[in-house]
Amino acid sequence: MPLSGVSIVVFDAYGTLFDLSRIADATKQDLGDRALGFSELWRRKQLEYTWLRSLMGRHTDFWHITGESLDYAMRSLKISDMALRSRLMEAYLTPPAYADAAKTLADTQTLGLKTAILSNGSPTMLTSATKSSGLDLCLDAILSVESVGVFKPHPSVYRLVEDHFSCTADSVAFVTANGWDAAGAAAAGFRVAWLNRGGAPREVLPASPLLELTDLTSLPALLEP
Repeated sequence: MPLSGVSIVVFDAYGTLFDLSRIADATKQDLGDRALGFSELWRRKQLEYTWLRSLMGRHTDFWHITGESLDYAMRSLKISDMALRSRLMEAYLTPPAYADAAKTLADTQTLGLKTAILSNGSPTMLTSATKSSGLDLCLDAILSVESVGVFKPHPSVYRLVEDHFSCTADSVAFVTANGWDAAGAAAAGFRVAWLNRGGAPREVLPASPLLELTDLTSLPALLEP
């Protein structure tokens, strides 16, 4: 099987283990039929700003970028509700985990494999999110891009896993719900499972995942020796 024989399983955080749609739901009462467009714009700008700052050589942490992209979305829709802004930012500190996340992490560890998060999130954000959701109990490491000062999909981010675990790239299974992240991890030499929850087409990029999943529950069986 494509993922058998790995020793470490690394997960992206936002959209993979943590359900960002639940954060977006918090805007429905305030924004009504504008809520979906607002949340999509916020997320798109959040990712765009990580890529643009990386290209510009002007790094700041993901908490700051989350705020900047939120401000852009609010200005675009002419929203000046600072109480809403505060609630949405705080929600990023305690995002709910997907229902299949904790069991998948625990089952992976039961196989004798190491588990880790590799995320754009800042250490403070990731520590808060994993503790509030209980996922910290089934993780061996939480790795943030802040160690290298550049965002995914820069190759130095993926090398953090190799440096931390003193391993080779081909011993790592990487799981992400972001197609561009799947391509970046595959280009770095990881064995990648793309968690395609929404049935999106593959990105047209130089590297591709080995396989696609529709949820996390099938992952442990693919990791068995």
